[in-house]
Amino acid sequence: MKELHVIDSHTGGEPTRIVVSGGPYLGGGTVAEKLAVFRSAHDRFRSAVVNEPRGSDVLVGAILVEPSDRSCAAGVIFFNNVGYLGMCGHGTIGLIATLQYMVKIRPGEHRIETPVGIVTATLHEDGSASVKNVPSYRKKKGVTIELRGIGAVTGDVAWGGNWFFLVENHSWAIELGNVDQLTEVTWRIRQAVNAQGYPEVDHIELFGPPKVKRAKGADSRNFVLCPGKAYDRSPCGTGTSAKLACLYDDGKLRPGQVWRQESITGSVFEGTVEASGGHIIPTIRGRAYVNAEAKLIFDPADPCCWGISAS
Repeated sequence: MKELHVIDSHTGGEPTRIVVSGGPYLGGGTVAEKLAVFRSAHDRFRSAVVNEPRGSDVLVGAILVEPSDRSCAAGVIFFNNVGYLGMCGHGTIGLIATLQYMVKIRPGEHRIETPVGIVTATLHEDGSASVKNVPSYRKKKGVTIELRGIGAVTGDVAWGGNWFFLVENHSWAIELGNVDQLTEVTWRIRQAVNAQGYPEVDHIELFGPPKVKRAKGADSRNFVLCPGKAYDRSPCGTGTSAKLACLYDDGKLRPGQVWRQESITGSVFEGTVEASGGHIIPTIRGRAYVNAEAKLIFDPADPCCWGISAS
């Protein structure tokens, strides 16, 4: 039998499971090269960690790896029930909380190597963490798609570490009681956006007014559909980064100005930007909490050993 040592956390309600030991050997290259090895040779580990019966569709997984850049505190590969993520904002905040729990880091600034580049995370004295993300930008403004039975939907295609289609003007209520409808609509939007010529878009983000009573001072409330058809319980770090890029392009956000993004569950990330050529460098601040430490046991006699997956 094989065992994996994992530590679980949640960031604003969105869970992260980090494999800290026992994972497959991925070679000695960059984290991007390690991801290629993981995807091609060890994908069943991804499925086993995050899919049922050990996990669920909402769970985001990660594996700690040695960084190729020795200035980094860690290297990390993020994944979910259907594949791999270039970057994960809530997951990076969860990683920082996990490294602190493991007594690997102290408050201060730490560099993290991801498959899409090096990000900088700061652990604050109050336990929150700020993630200085990869350069983010809007690729296309005002892309209109047609949905049967609904009509025209217009949004922006933007990059924040993952590809997003962001929709602000719509009629759907962003409420927990409306999750089924929001999931179905955003699933259809993603298919239409991909067919429109943006196959790289795998996250759909709807925006609406904040719930002031639950998140006083928030600027917006969102619903984010992740690649595996689960919705993000947090405000989504990469999604907030993409949103900040659009706001900056529209002249609605100044460098250093704080944008408070509320999730559908009421949790909040604070975001700021700095200009960098034609892109922005977003910083997202939130809080994660470690809530479990465990060993995953892999019994080769178990027919569900490597997870229940549609693929």
